[in-house]
Amino acid sequence: MFDETPSEAWQQRYGSEAVELPDLEKFLNHRCVRHYSDRPIAESTVSGLIGAAQSAATSSNLQLWSVVSVQDRDRRDQIANLCGNQDQVRTAGYFFAFLADTHRIKSAAQAVGEKADGLDYTEFFAMAIIDAALAAERMVCAAEALGLGICYIGGLRNDPQGVKELLGLPEGVFGVFGLCIGWPAEPSTAEIKPRLSQEAVWFKEQYASEISVAEYDERMKAFYVSQHMKAEATWSMRSGRRVGTTQLTGREVLMEWLHSQGLMRR
Repeated sequence: MFDETPSEAWQQRYGSEAVELPDLEKFLNHRCVRHYSDRPIAESTVSGLIGAAQSAATSSNLQLWSVVSVQDRDRRDQIANLCGNQDQVRTAGYFFAFLADTHRIKSAAQAVGEKADGLDYTEFFAMAIIDAALAAERMVCAAEALGLGICYIGGLRNDPQGVKELLGLPEGVFGVFGLCIGWPAEPSTAEIKPRLSQEAVWFKEQYASEISVAEYDERMKAFYVSQHMKAEATWSMRSGRRVGTTQLTGREVLMEWLHSQGLMRR
């Protein structure tokens, strides 16, 4: 379905001719897919994807992450509502909630007489978030290699207490993001989204003293037009509003909730 060459994908990402590229296969043509067919995903395929996720790097082999798949239709509808009523959560072949998880290692440590009293430090919360993200992205790469489409769902953080109750999460576990996986609907109109130039994100030896995104603002105008969005609002404007306090959609209480969940207390 999505068969751009690496050079074609580069052009769409950066708006310029590709440098001489190695064989990157599907890595550059990633896009979010929000419309799925009703073609089922074999459970053996999902087991393989979980295996790919578990093959990701994990700090000190602590494996501070878990994942809950939600397939029951009523529960899927409930979690879609918790995630901001996003329809792709309902229609994807599989929905996964990726979790930062210090509960399992704490239980294992205490069972052998270890206190595990460092787990409420911010360091271990950061490690758990990183573990979950690395595992999910390894799963995504594997899924896309098979022709599946994916969509991350940050809305899982809109109502952490609601997610905790729905998924039965114990203390020490936090829903970091959701992940939709399914076969893209035919025909899919999902497009490659332009990214910042490499000069804006890749600094050699030291962070740049000045960074300009003006060129990216211009490139994004054409993308906004193609998506029937208002092009007069630049990426800088849209992103500036997104990181304002009025756009937190319930997530402004995360610090207090995480503390109550035994996470990031110190």
